[in-house]
Amino acid sequence: MMLQTAAMRLSQPVLRRLPPERAHDLALAALSLGLAGRGATADDAGLGVRAMGLAFANPIGLAAGFDKDARVMRPLARLGFGLVEAGTVTPRPQPGNPRPRLFRLPAAGAVINRMGFNNQGLDVFEARLSGLRGGPSLGAPLGANLGINKEGADPEADYAHAVRRLAPLVDYLVINLSSPNTPGLRDLQRVERLGGLLHAIVAARGALRTPLLVKLAPDLEDAALSGIVETAVAAGIDGLIVSNTLLARPPGLTGRHAGEAGGLSGRPLRARATAMLAEVSRLSAGRLTLIGCGGIESGADILQRLRAGADLVQVYTSFAYEGPGLLRRLKRELRQALADAGLDSVEAARQSLR
Repeated sequence: MMLQTAAMRLSQPVLRRLPPERAHDLALAALSLGLAGRGATADDAGLGVRAMGLAFANPIGLAAGFDKDARVMRPLARLGFGLVEAGTVTPRPQPGNPRPRLFRLPAAGAVINRMGFNNQGLDVFEARLSGLRGGPSLGAPLGANLGINKEGADPEADYAHAVRRLAPLVDYLVINLSSPNTPGLRDLQRVERLGGLLHAIVAARGALRTPLLVKLAPDLEDAALSGIVETAVAAGIDGLIVSNTLLARPPGLTGRHAGEAGGLSGRPLRARATAMLAEVSRLSAGRLTLIGCGGIESGADILQRLRAGADLVQVYTSFAYEGPGLLRRLKRELRQALADAGLDSVEAARQSLR
């Protein structure tokens, strides 16, 4: 196991020299071969979280987009994530946008992507999740992130269909209304459209009550958030993920690929994602589970999101840059940040807001 982990650590500089999508494919292959090892020790009780009726060993999740087709959920969970999320999956397979479509901005700790929901489709995705349910426990709650096809989509019917098929196979479901790379998708966040869509989705899960979350775009105006929160609560949605990738470009963003079209993730998103989370937390007033996402690179960042109202957090870009070692570092730094704040647990940080 130590040799496997060391191999992954040594491979990170090599992967960063490859085109990013090629490097990502190789990382998935390494995970599928068991070369990433596993978390060194069990998490101490102070990192545990209960939310949505689920138990999480720690609050650090892997965001959707890393394993779009649920190929390596078990190896990812073994790394020590508190939750892992597969997808985004669409009803039918689609190739996504033309390459190149993924760009590193290493000096900014950022990535720009315009992938376009490339995935193998719901049938393959469902079969893989069924296989996971038939084997040993993952050891971490499993989520599935749902989208719609670029062409021929019927959002109410498509999301509802995916919910019916996947609700028995996962611990929670995420309705992705916020990717900037599928034309018209973000328009579904408008309140006049959102209510009917969410009611159809909630009805589709039936008696299983699998938790449903909606992933929001950071480009939303604060004035729109109140209507979205109230619509989500009224429809019976369980939580929100704040937030997805950013279309806007913060001042001072530099790098060879800074002008590429697509969604920006990583460090430049941190300030907006944190401020938006705090506002959503104020508006929801404890009625929704909140997952903070965007620009999380340190234990201090995690504590900041907890204090802004998050129950859990998700990482993506920092994991893509640092690899499996990120989790050990984040947990160590989170324990120290909690201690420095006079807190003995993640739950204490969450309760301090109540």
